[in-house]
Amino acid sequence: MAETDPNFAFAHCESLVREGDPDRYWASLYAPVDRRPHLYALYAFNFEVARIREAVREALVGEIRLQWWRDALQGEARGDVRANPVAAALDDTIVKFRLPRQALVDLIDARVFDLYDDPMPSLNDLEGYCGETSSSLIRLSSMVLAQGRDPGSADAAGHGGVAYAITGLLRAFPWHARQGQVYVPADILEKHGVVRDDIVTGRGGPGLEAALADLRAIARRHLDQARTLRPTIPTEAAPAYQPLALVEPYLNQMERKDYDPFRTAIDLPQWRRIWALWRGPF
Repeated sequence: MAETDPNFAFAHCESLVREGDPDRYWASLYAPVDRRPHLYALYAFNFEVARIREAVREALVGEIRLQWWRDALQGEARGDVRANPVAAALDDTIVKFRLPRQALVDLIDARVFDLYDDPMPSLNDLEGYCGETSSSLIRLSSMVLAQGRDPGSADAAGHGGVAYAITGLLRAFPWHARQGQVYVPADILEKHGVVRDDIVTGRGGPGLEAALADLRAIARRHLDQARTLRPTIPTEAAPAYQPLALVEPYLNQMERKDYDPFRTAIDLPQWRRIWALWRGPF
């Protein structure tokens, strides 16, 4: 298979992110123009890995796809990996900015959870999942923005990524419930007397409302922690944190009186999204 033209590869990534991950796309416009293609490569990789569950019928097929990405990152994939435009752009980005491949492999490993219907065991497990996925993406984006240097803001990336990921999971709650997926930690559900069937059958109830309120409070706590760590974030790395500006508006929508976790779509008109991003997260 022929190697993908680099210009096409990065343009393909931009298109994927614009359509599939609009929040990160609009946030990326606050980054320097020459760095944006490499952010798109990271975000497109994340998008491709995150949507494997919905693209396959069996978990085993999903595991095979995840393994392809592991092999691609570790130089073990069969065939011409660079024929895949996202893999080609990602590889160029890794090499140019000396990004740690293991962080991307760890992100893939965390995504194995998505393929199955196992409940999230505990809050600690959920925070770990968010850290390996969303926090890692902020960290790697910061390195791209810092020209491959360690920006030294790992704690801020950790808390910010958990806040952003939990908010995203709460927004996706109706879809996950219909798919039989439960990301609300079992220890929080147990605390409020909720069982998995209450979620996947759409029964809900006061206990579920309280459990989701707990998760929103946890997301806010991590966002507040990220804000207190703002002085540790170099100015050049700040655009990696721009998506956090959307956490609070989304959480606020979930706290309206008419909010139904199974039916209410949590989204923002484009003008409000752009306004929140312009104001920034800090």
